[in-house]
Amino acid sequence: MILRRIARPMLAAVFVSGGINTLRNPKPRVETAGPAVDKVANRVRGRIPDRAMDRVPDKVVDKVPTDTESLVKINAAAQVGAGIMLGIGRFPRLAALVLAGSTVPTTLAGHAFWEKSDPAERAHQQVQFLKNMGLVGGLLLAAADTGGKPSAAWRAKHAARSAAATVQGTVSSVLPG
Repeated sequence: MILRRIARPMLAAVFVSGGINTLRNPKPRVETAGPAVDKVANRVRGRIPDRAMDRVPDKVVDKVPTDTESLVKINAAAQVGAGIMLGIGRFPRLAALVLAGSTVPTTLAGHAFWEKSDPAERAHQQVQFLKNMGLVGGLLLAAADTGGKPSAAWRAKHAARSAAATVQGTVSSVLPG
């Protein structure tokens, strides 16, 4: 119990701090993310048939941000919000999943060490990439942490067994043996 109360805020702090910094000054992140966003957008456009896009109402398409700055700010806001929720222990499993989900594309876009030719820059970006993947690992552990309570899968299985035993007991008491 005490470990969770200490570890969750420690894990969350990097996301809250980073998200606030990005919201205050998004330009460096926008410049870094721009090429990756363009690359993904081109791949998505090429894979979605026009007939599928025609089925999506224009008012929905118009409301989905596609510019890099908006996407960076949305990601930063998600990190601040989910980081606070994880830090205070509110919906910590969901918050950890949101943070993990936002960290993976951020890491791929911001620390693509495999694209760097300068050995020093490549090594620096590789360290940052691995650090972020370590954070994702910690977030996945936090997302799986049930706080000492049985997991939803265990509870469902236990409830099904209990219901089956009740039905079997009821049937055997009603039917002649």
